[in-house]
Amino acid sequence: MNRGKTHCLEVWGDLACFTRPEMKVERYSYPVITPSAARGIFDAIYWKKSYGFYWQLERVEILAPPKYLALRRNEVKDKAPPAPTVLAWADGKEIPQPLWADGSKDELGTDQKGRTQRQTMALKNVRYRLHAHIHVRSTQADLNALDAQFVRRASHGKCFYQPYLGCREFPAWFELQTEEAATQPIALDLDLGYMLYDVFNLGTENDAHAKPAISVFHAQVMAGVMHIPAYEDNAVKKACGEDFHA
Repeated sequence: MNRGKTHCLEVWGDLACFTRPEMKVERYSYPVITPSAARGIFDAIYWKKSYGFYWQLERVEILAPPKYLALRRNEVKDKAPPAPTVLAWADGKEIPQPLWADGSKDELGTDQKGRTQRQTMALKNVRYRLHAHIHVRSTQADLNALDAQFVRRASHGKCFYQPYLGCREFPAWFELQTEEAATQPIALDLDLGYMLYDVFNLGTENDAHAKPAISVFHAQVMAGVMHIPAYEDNAVKKACGEDFHA
């Protein structure tokens, strides 16, 4: 037995953006939450690398119709440095390098710094029910203990960090569902084609230096429900790595 029992979270938020990977600069959201974003919400509540498990999403129930909202935001072109670099700055081992919020090419010597205005096609007033279970990589794991710890944390609203809906500036609120829900999914049928499944290889341990391992699946919404195949299922197409297949 390498799986725990199924848990259900109802999550909602004012804004969300589950960016399609082919539209990175001008972000355009999928109309429904992706498996990786949903897994991130469960991870925020309960996950430890040393425990050797990952959250396997089973299905997503859409409780509010997808509505788009166009946003334009000023963003810096630089990326935030990794944690080791920030720690080296703090310890005085390296000279801190600023992230320029503004400045012309003449002032900065390059047009790859400073700010730029980008558009985001985000979702507004989203609400989902997420069903997932713990999938352990070792048969020695105590699944009952892991399930109990998650229930204890989720029922009290505890999380290691604020869950979010695709972007960290779009916080997600959650509530553990322990009884059969009275609210039914909306009447919605969609064929979304290939949707991003995850950006890491869930079959192995990942650390801060893990390389991307993109996977996709054919996403379909029937009567407001999107069923998600297991990561090991052949329906999940994996690529971007020697150990993956198309």
